[in-house]
Amino acid sequence: MGVRNLTNLKWLDLSNNEFNSSLTSSASLAARDITEEARGSLEVVEAVKIAGEVVEAVGNRSLRNLKSLKKLYMRDNGINSSLTLTGICELKNLAILDLSFNSFYDQHLKCLHNLSNLKGLDLSTNWLSGKYLSYVADDLTSLEYLSLSNNNLESSLAYDLFQPTSQLPENIGTILPRLLYVDMSKNLLEGSIPSSMGGMRRLHLLDLSSNNFSGELPNGFLNGCFSLKFLKLSNNKFQGQIFPRHMNLTQLQWLYLDNNNFSGKIGNGLLNATSLVVLDISNNKVSGQIPHWIGKFSIISHLVMSNNLLEGSLPIELSNLKSLSLLDVSKNRLSGSIVHDFTLSVDYLYMQKNALNGSIPKSLFENSNLITLDLRGNKFFGNIDSHWFNDRSTLHVLLLSGNDLQGNIPNQLCQLRKLGLLDLSRNKLNGSIPPCFINLTCWSVVGKIVHTLLNWAYSWDFAIDRLDFSYDRLGSSFFMDESFDEILHAQITLKVEFTMKNRLESYEGYIFGHISGLDLSDNELTGEIPSKIGELQGILALNLSYNSLSGPIPKSFAHLKEIESLDLSHNKLSGQIPLQLTQLYNLEVFYVANNNLSGSIPNQAQFGSFNESSYEGNPYLCGQLIKKSCTNATMPQPPTTMKDEDDNESVIDMEAFGWSFVGSYVTTILVLIVILWINSYWRRHWFNFIDVHLYLCFYWFSKYIWH
Repeated sequence: MGVRNLTNLKWLDLSNNEFNSSLTSSASLAARDITEEARGSLEVVEAVKIAGEVVEAVGNRSLRNLKSLKKLYMRDNGINSSLTLTGICELKNLAILDLSFNSFYDQHLKCLHNLSNLKGLDLSTNWLSGKYLSYVADDLTSLEYLSLSNNNLESSLAYDLFQPTSQLPENIGTILPRLLYVDMSKNLLEGSIPSSMGGMRRLHLLDLSSNNFSGELPNGFLNGCFSLKFLKLSNNKFQGQIFPRHMNLTQLQWLYLDNNNFSGKIGNGLLNATSLVVLDISNNKVSGQIPHWIGKFSIISHLVMSNNLLEGSLPIELSNLKSLSLLDVSKNRLSGSIVHDFTLSVDYLYMQKNALNGSIPKSLFENSNLITLDLRGNKFFGNIDSHWFNDRSTLHVLLLSGNDLQGNIPNQLCQLRKLGLLDLSRNKLNGSIPPCFINLTCWSVVGKIVHTLLNWAYSWDFAIDRLDFSYDRLGSSFFMDESFDEILHAQITLKVEFTMKNRLESYEGYIFGHISGLDLSDNELTGEIPSKIGELQGILALNLSYNSLSGPIPKSFAHLKEIESLDLSHNKLSGQIPLQLTQLYNLEVFYVANNNLSGSIPNQAQFGSFNESSYEGNPYLCGQLIKKSCTNATMPQPPTTMKDEDDNESVIDMEAFGWSFVGSYVTTILVLIVILWINSYWRRHWFNFIDVHLYLCFYWFSKYIWH
C-alpha cells in the first residue's frame, strides 16, 4: 500500500527507527522527504511523535506538508539544520525534550512568538538559559500547560522572558492568565512567589521544586489559587508559618512543602484543605504539637512530618484516619507513651528517633496490613510480647533498636513469615538466640523475592509523571487532552535504614524488595549460636556482635550463600574459624574481633582481603594477615586435668589443716588458763601434776645420764 492511500491518517509515530533515503512502503513514512506523492495524503495528520535519531533523516519539507498538524512531540533527536518548523506555527501543543536545544532554537523556533493558539509547551531537559525564551513572551495568552523543568533557568529568566528584574515578575498572573499546569522544577530560579500568581484562578498544578526560591508564601497566592490540586514547593528556602489562618486552598489534594525553612506551629488554615490525600512537611523547623484536628482529614493516605521540632504526645485522633497508608513522624521531639487503644490502619509506620516511652502497645501489631514498623531510638521498655505476632501478619520490616527492651526473644516472633529486616540491637535482651528463625521465608530461600514488595517500591519525592505523549494504546492523546485527575498521581517510595557492612545504609525503591538482614547486636544474649542460623541462605547481613555468646562458630555458616556482612565480634566464641567460610563468595565484611578464637586464619578467596582489625583481640589466632606465625604461636592453655585438680585440692587441705591445728592448740591453752584461774581446786591438782612429772623427768634423766 502506498503513502497516497493513507487519507485518514491522524497519528504519525516516527520514533526509534533508522530510515534511509528511499521511500518504499507505509513503514517508511519519514524518509528523507515526505514526497510530493505523499503530500496530499498526509494533510489530515494532526499529531506527530518523533523520538530517537530519526530526525536526522527527515527533510526540510517534511513537517511543512502536514497542514493539519496540531501536536508535535520531539525527543532525543540530535536536531540539525535539516529540519525546519517554518509553516507549522498553528500548533496547539509542542514538546521538545532532551535536545541540544540552544543551537537549534536560534534558527528554527523564532516562530514561537506567533503561536497565539498554543495551549501546551514543554521544553524540559534542554539546558535552556533564559535568553532563548524572549520569543515566547509576546502572545501566550492561550497557554494552559507550561513545563520548563530540568533546565538551566536562573534569575535571567525574568529579564529575558518578561522584564528586567531579578525575580519572577509581579504581573506573571496577568501575562499567563489561563495556565492550568506550570512546572519550573529543577532550575536555578530564585526570589519569592509573586502575589499576582493568586490571579491564576484556573491553576491546577504548580511545581516549583528544587530551585532557590525564598521568602514567605504571599497571602494573594494562598487565597487566590483556590483551584490548585497539586502544589509542590520542595527543596527551596521558603520560610514562615505553614498554613496560616487565611489560607484558602480548598481544592488541594497533594501538598509538598518538604526541605524548606518553614517554622512555627501548624496553622489552622490547613483545615480548609479537607480533600488532602498527601501532605509532606518533612525536613523543616515546624514546632509545637501535632494538632488534634488532624483526625478530620478523612481521605488522607500519606502524612509525612519527619525531621522537625514537633513535641508532645501522639494524638489519639490519628486513629480516625482510616485511609492512612503511611505515617512518618520520625526525628522529632515527641514524648510520652502510646495509649494501648491507639490503632492505625497504615502500611508504613515510622516513629524512630523521638523520646517516646512506656511499653509498645499490642494494638500496633493488630493491623494485618502493616508492612514496616520503625520504632528505633526511643525509650520503650518492657518485654517483647509473644502476643504481638501471628502468622497472618504481612510485616516485612521490624526495627526496634536503641530502646530499653529486655527479656527473651520469643519464639512467636518467627511467625512473621514475610519478615525481611529485623533489628533488635542496642537493647537489654537476654537468653539464647531462637533457632526458629529458619522458618522465615525471606531469609531461608536463596533469591527469594516477596513479589508484593515490587508494589511497595515508592519514594518520598512523590513525583508527578510528566505527560510525555505516551502511546500505550491507539488513540491516546497528548497532554491537555487528559483530565488532571488521571495526571496527578503521587509515586510514593518506601525508604528504610538498616546497618549493613557496619554502616547505616538507606534502602529504597526496587532494592528494598531484595534486602534482608538480622541484627541482634549489643544485647546480653548468651549460649551458643544455633547451627540452624546457618540455614538462612537468603540473608545478606547478620550481626551478633557485643553479646556474651560462647562456643564455636557453626560450620553451617558456610550455607549463607548470599551473605555480604557477618559480624560476630565482642563475644566469647572459641575454637577455630571454619575453613568452610571461604565458600562465602559474596562476603565483603567479616568481623570476629575480641573473642577467644584460636588456630590459623583462612587466607583463601575473599578472606585474603579482610583487614587485620577483623581479628584483633584473639591472642591465639595466627596467620600472615596478622603477622603472626602459626609455627611459633602461643597455643591456648589446655584444660586442667583431674590429677592437677586433686593436687591443688591436697595443697589447699594441708594449709587448712595447719591453721586449724594452731587455732585449736591456742584455744586449748586459753581454756586451761581460764579454768585454773577460776577454780583453786583444779589449780592445786594441776600444779601437783606438773611437780610429779617434773620429778619423774629429772629422775629418769639423771639415771640414764649418770649411769
